[in-house]
Amino acid sequence: MAGGLSLAAAPTFALMAALSAAFAPGMAICAAGTAFPPIDAMALMYVLMGFFHLPPWLALLRNVPHRRITQAEGD
Repeated sequence: MAGGLSLAAAPTFALMAALSAAFAPGMAICAAGTAFPPIDAMALMYVLMGFFHLPPWLALLRNVPHRRITQAEGD
């Protein structure tokens, strides 16, 4: 159960960051001409929390055996 809970953290924080960025009030700090999207501090915090909760996903992806599709399997 703890493994599933650790895998749920990163997508949850990514969703929370997207929602915070989408519904954030416009930033009034000379944002004209910048290439960065206007996100507030909460969205940035959620992005960082999601980033720091990625290791369980990376370990899961590292342990997944990679299969090669051969011609015999495709038929």
